[in-house]
Amino acid sequence: MVNVVYWFYKTGRMPMPLQRWRDLADRLAERITSDEFPPGSKMPTTVELMAEGESKPSIERAYRELVDRGLVVRKPRVGTVVRNRSRVRVPLSRYGAVLRPGGDKGPWETATAAVGLDGSVVPSSVERISAPAGLAALLEIEPGSPVVRRSRHAVIDGDVVQVQDAYYPAGLAAASGLDEPGKVIGGVFGAMTAAGLDPATADETVTARPPTQAEAAELGIGERVPVLCIERVVRSRSGQVLEVLRVVGAADRLELHYGGLPLAGGVP
Repeated sequence: MVNVVYWFYKTGRMPMPLQRWRDLADRLAERITSDEFPPGSKMPTTVELMAEGESKPSIERAYRELVDRGLVVRKPRVGTVVRNRSRVRVPLSRYGAVLRPGGDKGPWETATAAVGLDGSVVPSSVERISAPAGLAALLEIEPGSPVVRRSRHAVIDGDVVQVQDAYYPAGLAAASGLDEPGKVIGGVFGAMTAAGLDPATADETVTARPPTQAEAAELGIGERVPVLCIERVVRSRSGQVLEVLRVVGAADRLELHYGGLPLAGGVP
């Protein structure tokens, strides 16, 4: 009773019963997972749920809970929509095809097309910055050196699945046309190969963490949905660092597949 009085004193309103909105959220979640509401479909409106006997505060709190779980997204002028959570299988072998000349798809487009999905890369911005110390160490250049940052979204059927930031030494970017805005036809590796930069190896580091508020907004996910963070360093055959790529993607939509790796000496 003391807690309720204190809540009313601090907020000027009575707290809604916890069980009511949580029960509503669980019932709506069950209707989503059972495919009564498939991906892309609109959820019942507040007015419709109130007609079923639910209170407006309970409905709003239940939908916030479903957003946090990554089950729905709130879209202005559309309403609450079921989020597509189908996984995208991203194989390590995605680099092989794009290193061969003549292709018109980059690694993301190649990987999504291989599993029958309509994937694309949408450029966001291209800007020239001074390399901070951590980035400079990865690029093996002096801190403060000019670097070109290309920001873009990896998209499937209009949904942003990855947020990508790629960094290049300014001279290298100019030589391969990566300092210009717009889509790179054939992907970045194709542009590097055409410029004679000879990309040969890619090292990837993968970690997981909760998203920032900005990342959650860009990816259309709740803040309780973890993200995968991929950092890729690309080198030429001579060992020169050509690119540092940082990717953040919703963990429930990405499957990184590293099958077929050679095991030197066999398995005992």
